[in-house]
Amino acid sequence: MPRPIQTLVSADALRHNFDVARSHGGASRLWAVVKAHGYGHGLLGVAGALADHADGFALLELEEAAALRQAGLTQPILLLEGVFAPSELQDVAALGLTPAIGSLRQLEWLEAASMPGPLPVYLKVNTGMNRLGFRPAQVPEVLARLLRLRQISAVTLMTHFAEADGTRGIAGQIAVFAPLAAATQLPVSTANSATLLRFPEALGGKTGWARPGIMLYGSSPFPDLKSARELDLLPVMTLSSEIIGVQDLRPGERVGYGGLFEANRPMRIGIVACGYGDGYPRHAPTGTPISVAGRRTRTLGRVSMDMLVADLTDIPAAGVGAPVVLWGGAGDSFIAADEVAASAGTVAYELFCALAARVPVSVS
Repeated sequence: MPRPIQTLVSADALRHNFDVARSHGGASRLWAVVKAHGYGHGLLGVAGALADHADGFALLELEEAAALRQAGLTQPILLLEGVFAPSELQDVAALGLTPAIGSLRQLEWLEAASMPGPLPVYLKVNTGMNRLGFRPAQVPEVLARLLRLRQISAVTLMTHFAEADGTRGIAGQIAVFAPLAAATQLPVSTANSATLLRFPEALGGKTGWARPGIMLYGSSPFPDLKSARELDLLPVMTLSSEIIGVQDLRPGERVGYGGLFEANRPMRIGIVACGYGDGYPRHAPTGTPISVAGRRTRTLGRVSMDMLVADLTDIPAAGVGAPVVLWGGAGDSFIAADEVAASAGTVAYELFCALAARVPVSVS
């Protein structure tokens, strides 16, 4: 009998969330961001579920783009960080991809390349994130160099907002980006999930491309402001397991490595087949929400590599074999990934992307 932990990915929930993104996008087209193996949900399963919904797919690795083409997907594919070596440009052209150009090195590779046909590119502008991209003062010269190339068929201006999910918002970066967009009259791509939901004025109209990511997977890009449920987003990933052991504790007895939890009364605890080796956050403290047998309860003590502990004191019917939902689910068993992430001091992005390869994933 296999270990009981498993992940179920709901294609219907994924499509529902994409429709929510579409409803906020106005005339803009939408890249479905499927980087990091579809945010840990499985690249081909996610892309297949959105094959009739997405206008294009955005990711990082050339290999993953090739996998989408091999699966028969014909939509545009955006390489969010462009190419990492000049030799990749031949494959980019052969696969019909759209690379981002965010450094002089990438521009020089493109200028030196001999390719079978011209490519559309995204010109990445650094408006304040200060990761990749050209400073605004560099853009006119870089754009002029791009437009002289036979290797280029179209250019879109791209930027990324650092605080679209926070109190400062996007005003400062828009003030930098908008004059460039107006001067060049190029199509733009600016909106991640948070921007799409909060700042529709940044979308760019019918020539714009938004880039929804985390919202597609059912989590809020700003859980401190609005929950996923308030945004009409459905959980896509359900991580579930079972109780594989039960212990009765006396007052003063401790639980797990380091004895971080001490019982102050008679208690009953359940051992869950899930740990940090499966991708559950090791730093999730006592009190992190979990569902057992359809009842919401809490974790106790330190998460181990292969197990964690749930409080069964108030769930007398739960024993070995009782179903456990770590995050996701529905009805009385629902546990929001955003809640688990907040308890662990992280974000749902990390929970999803950290899911270990040993956890079986199925799409329904």
